[in-house]
Amino acid sequence: MVKYCLLLVSLFLSLYAQAQEKQAAKVQFGLELDALPYATGGYFGGAWIGKDVWRIRALTAFVKKPDWSTEKDFSNHQVHAYALLLDRFLQKDWKGWWIGAGVVYWNSSIQTDARLQTAKFNNVLLNGSLGYNFTLYKHLYLSPWGSLSLRVAGDKNVAVDDKRFTLPLVNPEASLKLGYYF
Repeated sequence: MVKYCLLLVSLFLSLYAQAQEKQAAKVQFGLELDALPYATGGYFGGAWIGKDVWRIRALTAFVKKPDWSTEKDFSNHQVHAYALLLDRFLQKDWKGWWIGAGVVYWNSSIQTDARLQTAKFNNVLLNGSLGYNFTLYKHLYLSPWGSLSLRVAGDKNVAVDDKRFTLPLVNPEASLKLGYYF
């Protein structure tokens, strides 16, 4: 009888211990679309892979910057962007606040208001981002975000017609992403 009681207690403790073990975080990946590039006539594609509260994102985008956001006397500023970023969430399951940082490469073109020539130039920027993921349904989420990108390398004083253009030192952005994770 004692053997059966010990066996029953052992079985109970074993099941209890297994129930208390933390589930190991699994690697997940996701895809994202961003509203801003599409609103300007461009495109955006982003993918990420992550575990626990960390994720690495890679993205590409094409943005036609509105003339009101471009330095006076210049227009038709277009940017092909490529980025690699590291994000950290404050809670698990890709919900709530996240903060990120990474490196961004911009391959750009611009014209003066006269639109006589098109100048091409490249810049490297360091990016800091902040956003919030709202779950819409299961793995589908909406993420408003904002960022500042600091120009750290690349072309300055780009000749365009009879003028010179330099990308600003600090470049703010904000938009809304739609994402899904697997």
